[in-house]
Amino acid sequence: MEREKKPAASSVSDVGAWAMNIISSVGIIMANKQLMSANGYAFTFATSLTGFHFAVTALVGFISNSTGYTSSMHVPLWELLWFSIVANTSIAAMNFSLMLNSVGFYQISKLSMIPVVCVMEWILHNKHYSKEVKCAVVVVVIGVGVCTVTDVKINVKGFLCASVAVFATSLQQISIGSLQKKYSIGAFELLSKTAPIQAVSLLVFGPFIDYYLSANLIFDYVKTITSGAIVFILVSCSLAVFCNISQYLCIGRFSAVSFQVLGHMKTVCVLSLGWLLFDSELSFKNIMGMLVAVAGMVIYSWAVEADKSSTKITTTHTKHSLTEEELTLLKEGLENIPIKDYELGESK
Repeated sequence: MEREKKPAASSVSDVGAWAMNIISSVGIIMANKQLMSANGYAFTFATSLTGFHFAVTALVGFISNSTGYTSSMHVPLWELLWFSIVANTSIAAMNFSLMLNSVGFYQISKLSMIPVVCVMEWILHNKHYSKEVKCAVVVVVIGVGVCTVTDVKINVKGFLCASVAVFATSLQQISIGSLQKKYSIGAFELLSKTAPIQAVSLLVFGPFIDYYLSANLIFDYVKTITSGAIVFILVSCSLAVFCNISQYLCIGRFSAVSFQVLGHMKTVCVLSLGWLLFDSELSFKNIMGMLVAVAGMVIYSWAVEADKSSTKITTTHTKHSLTEEELTLLKEGLENIPIKDYELGESK
């Protein structure tokens, strides 16, 4: 049986969603690096900056709904609050994990999200994965691990923060897809509902979290802020809108696992651009790790498409097969039809 081809428009749309996510994510990392580094503008308030990101995203969503470009779909408030708590816990825990752990352990915790998402989807949605997909995931994890993990130091507080961050981030990404399917709501419509709640909570609690992390008050920084810092904050917020939208799009169309696996392409891009733009060291180990990671992503894409094709064939075969009960009912129905109805040329 021939494999059903995906419409060209849909393919272009899928590629566009991934491209938007990779470009905006890499761009925002580069902008934040300049904004937060000591050699840049020393803006060390990551949680508050994330609050700015969601505030701008909420504003864009409000304008879009007001102009009729998008419609406001109903989602129960308690689900929006629950999702926002999980998402904000993910952000705060990630920041604490980065502060308390070595860079190596922080990278390992991020890599562990792939198997954690797989297990959580299996538990929550009874989702199963083929051997090819599992092998591809292992290859990606090994490749990214080789090119990013350096020293690994573990402490109790750091381990607890990393565990909370991994669990909350995995649950958040799974919830994005499940909420879209549950309420038949688009990616941007869902984002426009969750962004205001996240923005308000992060802007209220963000300064306190940032003070604990950096021992600096954002209000003191604002008094001496430069025009260059303002420009980079605006650039970061603008890119965050595209990054947030594309994340919801990608997870809604594919899965949280696919988003994690193919999302590591951003790690490869960040390492490459860091070497090109910021004179970061790029060793032979980094290069080999990136090549292995890219190979794993290609294998994963192939394995997922093969799974989809196999599922379609199985579904089609099932649809065109009659059960024994259906055959019995059909036989009984035919027996109840008068013989004369079958006689050639005789009308009723």
